[in-house]
Amino acid sequence: MRIRPMRPDDVEAAERLTALAFEIERSEEHGARWCRQIAHVIDTDPGGCWVADADGETRIVGVAVSMRRDLLWLLTTYAVRPDQQGRGIGQALLDAAIGYGAGCLRGMLTSRPHHGALRRYRRAGFSLHPTMRLTGTVDRSTLPVVDGVRVGTAADLDLVDSVDRRVRGATHRLDNALLMELGTLLVCDLLTGSGYAYLTSWGVAPLAATNRAVAQRLLWEALARVEPGRAIDVRNLTSDQEWAVDVGLAAGLRLDHDAYLALRHMRPPEPYIPSVAFG
Repeated sequence: MRIRPMRPDDVEAAERLTALAFEIERSEEHGARWCRQIAHVIDTDPGGCWVADADGETRIVGVAVSMRRDLLWLLTTYAVRPDQQGRGIGQALLDAAIGYGAGCLRGMLTSRPHHGALRRYRRAGFSLHPTMRLTGTVDRSTLPVVDGVRVGTAADLDLVDSVDRRVRGATHRLDNALLMELGTLLVCDLLTGSGYAYLTSWGVAPLAATNRAVAQRLLWEALARVEPGRAIDVRNLTSDQEWAVDVGLAAGLRLDHDAYLALRHMRPPEPYIPSVAFG
């Protein structure tokens, strides 16, 4: 078995591998979006992207994709084929990815409830925070009138950076162009606080604000912009994000257990909704 740097031509195989490992069926749109995100990370952080393959074979059996943003290390995706688990491949991949974060002060990742992966994260020094998710269609009769929130542009990215540094200690500067391509940037800049959110066809994330009142404005506005009757998904909410839970429940969304937010040397950012791909 060989651990080697991930190449752009590995992306489609990695998409199929992760779908198999996570036991999900991605739509064509979802699969293409996933590939676009991973190709972006290979471009910005080639040293953080690794695959496992068998010597002499072209099939990859494991993948770990990570990035560095300022002094924050983030794990974007991590999976091993189910029939290859228990052979040390996952640990070798995670070691390679974490090694890319040498010198980073903090770490963040989202994780499905897989016992092997959670054990490795804990051994690597991550605190595991259970998360909740809000799903369903918005009850539009509950939507309040929200002012102070508008669609953002590239001219607002300095504001986005400032909020990110304050809330999570690192920016999305290298990722904002892609995030704006995939979704709509919403910004709020008031005397009482500021923040931003990305609304996509599948959910709301990331979202960050300097206070909960601004965060709630942004989330309400995002929900109001969802096409009527279309399902929405707001994930990775720790117990610190009750402001988001309150909005979601008031909007008629369903609250369920989700997964884990794993953090190293940091508390859960708040108010904040992390992105699975970009933290």
